[in-house]
Amino acid sequence: MIRGVLFDVDDTLVDTRGAFRHALAAVADEYLGDVDHADLLRVWREDAGGWYRAHTRGEVSYREQRHRRANALHAEFGGPLLDDEGYDAWNAGFERAFRAGWVAHRDATGALDALDDAGVPFGALSNAAHAYQTEKLAAAGLSRVPMLVGVDTLGFGKPDPRVYALACERLGLAPSEVAYVGDEFDVDAQAAVAAGLAVGVWIERPGAHSRDVDGLCGDGAPRDGLVRIATLAELVGVLGR
Repeated sequence: MIRGVLFDVDDTLVDTRGAFRHALAAVADEYLGDVDHADLLRVWREDAGGWYRAHTRGEVSYREQRHRRANALHAEFGGPLLDDEGYDAWNAGFERAFRAGWVAHRDATGALDALDDAGVPFGALSNAAHAYQTEKLAAAGLSRVPMLVGVDTLGFGKPDPRVYALACERLGLAPSEVAYVGDEFDVDAQAAVAAGLAVGVWIERPGAHSRDVDGLCGDGAPRDGLVRIATLAELVGVLGR
């Protein structure tokens, strides 16, 4: 039986995709002019240079990955090249709008209530900084979710199995008693199972890192430890609680 749950934060509990859309629209107005905001969001989230994942491996700083992604976005849509000073101004506007967009997904509170009712403890493991994600959860009305491990806790993040092991330890449970829930199939569900957790739950939100995983996981019931759900309302049932 699953005795505890670890959550990803971005696009699992918090609508980070919507917050990015809001932030990109704000910087586009100042730097890029009349561009399609859906295209902006697509390019930003695709991160063709792989800079954010390089950051989660401890290879580049948070500032460097965002600076490089900002310049890649400008190169794609005709914006100016940002030097250090220019990036600081760009990021101030981006971050202000991004934070203003932090809201919980509509299914998050109900899922947490259901886990509380079942007596199942939970916490968060994220590939962003611990303090930053703590602020984000609080701003989204989810402060009852304790941040257990961030990318800065060990200097690297998912999919390294050590971050899952530490999060389970801080939850007070063995990995074999814990399920992990996240929106990225590879670094969330698959990596959690590879790290020894009992179940890897992939929440396939529309437009949020969606991909074809037919044959790789179960739908509504775990297969080989992996399961896909469409909403967090399904979570307690999937976990057999």
